[in-house]
Amino acid sequence: MSDLPKKTKASKKDGQLLIRISSAERDEFIRLCDELDTSAARELRRFIRNFVKMHHDAEAKPSEQSNALDH
Repeated sequence: MSDLPKKTKASKKDGQLLIRISSAERDEFIRLCDELDTSAARELRRFIRNFVKMHHDAEAKPSEQSNALDH
């Protein structure tokens, strides 16, 4: 047996988000994802990561600016 540590996933996907949208919107989204050779889940996860990062970065900037003014 190897003494190397086992690889683990960076982040376990153990949460769910249930949303309600119209069937037409859902169907169009699924169709576009299929057309673009991606999955709806992948695109929603990408959107959420980018949204959180964008807003997290925006929240960090005012405090960075106030720290710069203090010096």
